[in-house]
Amino acid sequence: MSKRLDTVSNIWITGASSGIGESVTRALIRGRHRLIVTGRRVEPLDQLKTLAPERVATAAADTTSKGDLQSIAATLESFGELNMAILNAGTCEYLDVAHYSSDVIEKNIHTNVVGTARCVEIALPALRRTRAKGQPATLVIVGSSAWWFPFGRAEGYGASKAALAYFAQSLRADLAAEGIDVVLVSPGFVKTPLTDRNDFPMPFLVTAEDAAERIVSGLAKGHNEIAFPKRFTWILKCLGALPQSLIDRMAASMARKSSSEQDT
Repeated sequence: MSKRLDTVSNIWITGASSGIGESVTRALIRGRHRLIVTGRRVEPLDQLKTLAPERVATAAADTTSKGDLQSIAATLESFGELNMAILNAGTCEYLDVAHYSSDVIEKNIHTNVVGTARCVEIALPALRRTRAKGQPATLVIVGSSAWWFPFGRAEGYGASKAALAYFAQSLRADLAAEGIDVVLVSPGFVKTPLTDRNDFPMPFLVTAEDAAERIVSGLAKGHNEIAFPKRFTWILKCLGALPQSLIDRMAASMARKSSSEQDT
């Protein structure tokens, strides 16, 4: 299990303008690392740059846009050896099955899966250049613990995170021969602008700052799987290991009634 972040690293992080991404960025700045920060909104990125102007470069982009990302590829090349890419940008939209819309599925998949895959497309060449010089290179994909259990209303979000988990683990197998580590991060509920919109109880909720410390600590220790909080993720893993018929009954009993059913 290799150590990471022992020395100053060059790191690209997406979704840096808010939530987990912003908190991870702040933690890495405190660790004296050099960062390229990406998000759709310029102002929050500029605010992060003021924390360490000489060590933070901003690269605003929509990670689902190939054009935006191509402009970042040149930035990555000029930044020096890229030691780590933390692909954190994502979204969460829930589905009301009484008013089923495939658009909800598409939005989750497009941002969370396609956007991440497009980021890998420009991160990999930079990481390979770093490995060619004998330096460590790590690809970090931030998913969710939601993929361990079929929650109601999460058809799009959960499917996108399940896809990310498979994507990360397959990449880990393919890139092992090149010496590029692939890390999958599976957080539980984290208090962010996205989860602030949730209208249901969120057990074992942690702050974005707490999540960032857990992620950075796991990376520093060389973990390839980072899941937290442990009590919540172990519960989900145990539930997901039950017979499918029991999982189906539990999931159905937990599913919220649709708005039309609640009104009758």
